[in-house]
Amino acid sequence: MSTVTVPPPARVSAAVLDLGSGRSAGYGDAAFDTASIVKVGILAALLLRAQDTDRRLTAAEEAYATAMIEDSDNASASALWDAIGRADGLDAANRRFGLTGTGGGDGTLWGLTRTTAADQLTLLRQVFGARPEDSKLTGASRAYLRGLMENVRPDQRWGVSAAGDGSPCALKNGWLPRGTTGLWVVNSIGRVTVDGTGCLVAVLSDGNASRAEGIALVEAAAKAAVSSFARPAPPPAGQPGAARLSAR
Repeated sequence: MSTVTVPPPARVSAAVLDLGSGRSAGYGDAAFDTASIVKVGILAALLLRAQDTDRRLTAAEEAYATAMIEDSDNASASALWDAIGRADGLDAANRRFGLTGTGGGDGTLWGLTRTTAADQLTLLRQVFGARPEDSKLTGASRAYLRGLMENVRPDQRWGVSAAGDGSPCALKNGWLPRGTTGLWVVNSIGRVTVDGTGCLVAVLSDGNASRAEGIALVEAAAKAAVSSFARPAPPPAGQPGAARLSAR
């Protein structure tokens, strides 16, 4: 068991899966706003719709998808949000993927989709899981989405990547300042490599005083989640604001 100090009023939730052993670990089951990590779900939904009609993505869709994932371009996300049928389309795809605690944002507000770390891990398994037959996405769709997540621009390669061993990773981050409070939502999901083994990691947070503090919290939680596989459990911290990430 590892501990992460969470400064109030921030909250954090994390989930991790070791693809080699099948072991998982997690902390927290609260729902959070997705910010831009929902872009992975938007593209997964678009690919599923294309599969259903036995077609390839159009050139325009591919251009939007690349900008949306690699550059986190919001206009491209809005275009594909409309293409999948907004929240109804996302929710329908998520039901097929096995997500149970995620609901699309109202109207055009895709960034206010609500989700849990466990659901994001379920989505990541659709893209990176060790058993392709368990995914609703074809091998081609999985490879396409993985390739974009492996090529995010350098200044966005923070977050769950901190838990890896320096090997190439695949990820998507999200960040959003809330206008009413000035506090930040900061999230990160993806696949990292640790000692030669692939791990899927999802970390969600909100109530951060700044984007930088949110990134630091997400990275600490990602490291703690992954380390729960490798280290013996220390005694409980016994202090307010200490999140515990337990292996199972």
